[in-house]
Amino acid sequence: MTTVALAFAGLAAALHVYIWVMESLTWTSPRTRATFGTSVEEAEATKELAYNQGFYNLFLALVTFGGIAAHVADEETVGSTLVFTGAGSMVAAGLVLLLSSPDKARAAITQLTLPAIAVVLLAIAVA
Repeated sequence: MTTVALAFAGLAAALHVYIWVMESLTWTSPRTRATFGTSVEEAEATKELAYNQGFYNLFLALVTFGGIAAHVADEETVGSTLVFTGAGSMVAAGLVLLLSSPDKARAAITQLTLPAIAVVLLAIAVA
C-alpha cells in the first residue's frame, strides 16, 4: 500500500513540476495561455503573480519528492511527514481553487486528485 501511495505522490509532484513550468517559465506562450484560458493582455498583466505562484507549486513538489526519497532511505516517519505535508498542501490548494473559482473546477480537480489519493492511501498504510 505504501508503494502505491508513494507512486501517486510522485505523479502528483511531477504534475506540480509541470504546473511550475507553465506558470513560471511559459506563462505568456500560446499553449499555456490556452491551458489557463488567458488572453495575451491578461498573461502579460499577471506574469509576475504566475511566476511566484509557480514556485509554490515547485516547492510542494520538492517536499513531496523529498518524502518519497526519505521513504526509499527507510526513514518512514520523515518520509510520511513530508509526503503528508507536500501532497496535503496540494489537496488544500486544489480545494481553495475549487471553492474560490468554481468555473475552474476541472483544473482544481486535476490538481487535487492525485495527491488526495496519495494522502488517503498513505494514511491507510501507516495506520
